[in-house]
Amino acid sequence: MEKIKIAIVGTGNIAKSAHMPVYKKRDDVEVIACADIDFEKARAFAAQFDIPAAYASVEELLASCKPDFVDVCTWPAAHAPVAIAAANAGCHVMCEKPICHNLADALALKEAVLKNGVKFMLAVPLRYGDSAVKARQLVDEGVLGDVYYGKTAYVRQRGIPGGWFSCSKYSGGGPIIDIGVHRIDLAWYMMGCPKPVSVLASAVYKIGDYRDETKVDTVSDEVSANNEWTGAQVADYKFDVEDSASGVFRFENGAQLLFETAWTFNGPDNNTTQIAGDKAGITLEPFKLYKADGKDLVEETLEGDLGDFFGNEIAHFIDCIRNDRTPSSSIEQAVQLQRMLVGIYESSKLGREVSLKD
Repeated sequence: MEKIKIAIVGTGNIAKSAHMPVYKKRDDVEVIACADIDFEKARAFAAQFDIPAAYASVEELLASCKPDFVDVCTWPAAHAPVAIAAANAGCHVMCEKPICHNLADALALKEAVLKNGVKFMLAVPLRYGDSAVKARQLVDEGVLGDVYYGKTAYVRQRGIPGGWFSCSKYSGGGPIIDIGVHRIDLAWYMMGCPKPVSVLASAVYKIGDYRDETKVDTVSDEVSANNEWTGAQVADYKFDVEDSASGVFRFENGAQLLFETAWTFNGPDNNTTQIAGDKAGITLEPFKLYKADGKDLVEETLEGDLGDFFGNEIAHFIDCIRNDRTPSSSIEQAVQLQRMLVGIYESSKLGREVSLKD
């Protein structure tokens, strides 16, 4: 079997800690190049993982080699430009969430993907966990009946990442963009990805940066016990993102999804997801099915957990490339999810419910 050739753009923690370990375990892929605007960082990454070539930009990389797909692991502000360049070069694209900063860039990327006939997958790994796949299967089989409700949360009492993550110029936002997106996408996926029609939300800027100022931009390759990723330092750093957010999405089929997310919250940590239909409901923490039996509700513990979601995610994209299939988290869904994220900030700014229709 011919190996699929991969290029990684952005050589920070997500590439180093999550993606490369998966690629190194597979014998059907080959990482042929990497790139980073910090060229010394790219060179060190290439040396660490035995990658033949390192470049200072995606443009240099694409001019020098032709990967089958480009894995976009930059900060969010660069997602769309890098992904568009890769698509225009005829490469398939896997891109870390969020797809970009705004809806206009998302639509421009969609146009590039469709025009060049390449495959695109948004990297939202939680939907590729074993329990999420099983939950979606039960929904598709009709076990839950008409799914009309979802609730999800990713809340940290104290958990601000380091580096560029808390500077909106590079990140696009705070916990909504960083961690909330994971649970919002997960719940939406489990519900069957109904079309969103509106959102009413509030993004809160009350507490700010509680950290020791001398350590705010400290860069480390380590991830904390609270899963606080650390990004690169940026010279024009400014902490200007939300502490937390909450709200409700309404969908075309009448369903609703409640969400909350926070890096900084004076209350308990919360990392949960549940959905409910008129026949049964599911929680992921613990992984249980709640099924109606007359007047009683029967609880059934289901088998499965998050599993190797990064491995499953990458395996799914490779299978889509080899067998000409559409990825689960496709360009259409990536744009729809971006519309939902942008809607959260817009609703909060305007202080009212906003439409998410095309």
